Amino acid sequence: MSERANASVIPFKVDDEPEEEMAEQGSPQNPAERLQLSEAVRMAEAIIFASAEPVSEKQLAARLPDGVNIAAAMADLQEIYAKRGVNLVRVGDAWAFRTAGDLAFLMSRDSVQQRKLSRAALEVLAIIAYHQPVTRAEIEDIRGVETSKGTLDTLLETEWVRMRGRRRTPGRPVTYGTTDAFLDHFALEEIRDLPGMEELKGAGLLSTRMPANFSMPVPPADPDALAEDEDALTDIDLEELGLLTPRVTDD
Repeated sequence: MSERANASVIPFKVDDEPEEEMAEQGSPQNPAERLQLSEAVRMAEAIIFASAEPVSEKQLAARLPDGVNIAAAMADLQEIYAKRGVNLVRVGDAWAFRTAGDLAFLMSRDSVQQRKLSRAALEVLAIIAYHQPVTRAEIEDIRGVETSKGTLDTLLETEWVRMRGRRRTPGRPVTYGTTDAFLDHFALEEIRDLPGMEELKGAGLLSTRMPANFSMPVPPADPDALAEDEDALTDIDLEELGLLTPRVTDD
């Protein structure tokens, strides 16, 4: 899953009413609004710079002045950093500063080498990314082989995968999905930015001779939304799965 650049070209369009177009895009129309937006951009820059984790738009809205157009402020800040050594990138519904992609090689000496994932773990990770929400049995059905608990535990430890719910089927199996940390690591703005069939073929990750009926799964538009046949994890579920300390009750 390498970083990809968009090469599409959008032709310029002459508009007889530029002020109306600016209004539609949410751009400020008077000096006071422009000044407020400019100050909001500076404040957002400081908040994101000081945070060790990506900052969500909800967090920004809570800390910036009331009435600030968050989308416009982030678009301005992203443009400011577009050609710098550090870029502002979107991670799910959050924002973070990251080294520009073409300068990543400068950081390679200082980076901590992470444990390499096994082939099985990479296969399971790819299945979870494209098929989420997915259960362990469904993963095994797609792979055609049994998936060990250790493989899933390894992916959970990377924090790229999470337990997200339970399927409404007998046994109520746990469903798995990806996290914002997964998007951040693979430089994806959203899960739908995963490479498609042609991109995978071009990278040599798929055979050019695929069955005629073969199709790539489409990642969900909102990976955090529960599926129709999926229930959210409750405290009881978390206790059962060892993710929550059991409550102590008085006899």
